[in-house]
Amino acid sequence: MSEVTITVGEDGPYLVQGDIKLTDDGGRELDLPYDVQLCRCGRSENQPFCDGTHTAIDFDGTLAN
Repeated sequence: MSEVTITVGEDGPYLVQGDIKLTDDGGRELDLPYDVQLCRCGRSENQPFCDGTHTAIDFDGTLAN
C-alpha cells in the first residue's frame, strides 16, 4: 500500500493523495481516483467531496494553533 497524505487547502478542501479506501454508511467501497478532495466547509452538495461551494460562501479555513 502506498503512503497516504492529507493536505489542508487554504480556505478550501482536504486533498487526500494515495491509495485510500472509503466506504459509505452501508459498508460499500466507493470507487475513487488516486487524489480526492474532501469538503471542509460543510456546504458541498456532493458530501463528503468538495464541489467548490467554499469559494461561493467565502469560507474561512484558518486553522487555530
